[in-house]
Amino acid sequence: MNLAPNFPDDHAMQLLMQLLHEELGLPERKTISLNTSINFDLGCEGADAQRLMEALEEQFAIDFVDYDAYRYFQPEGFDVFLKRRAKGRGDKVPLTIEMLYQAIKAQRWDTRKLEGIS
Repeated sequence: MNLAPNFPDDHAMQLLMQLLHEELGLPERKTISLNTSINFDLGCEGADAQRLMEALEEQFAIDFVDYDAYRYFQPEGFDVFLKRRAKGRGDKVPLTIEMLYQAIKAQRWDTRKLEGIS
């Protein structure tokens, strides 16, 4: 795995990268940066995304107070009820390694802060 220059090398990031490698498998030839999105760049969706977010919550004790999976991931399969609930949420937003890292450090998912929404 190639990490971008100035990639954080603290314990939290090491644990996050280990978890991402175990859950998703990180590409060997692609450079991973803080801006790498797990949904678009690494192709994490559906059940894989759900398992990853559950593992993050369990391993890092993150309070996912306003986390909305539909902002980032397509639901697995087709479910008319899920589609109805997801209606109006628009295009998916990149969920980056930096967002996960910041949530781990804060032990809280704050969508506005993590996405840089004013």
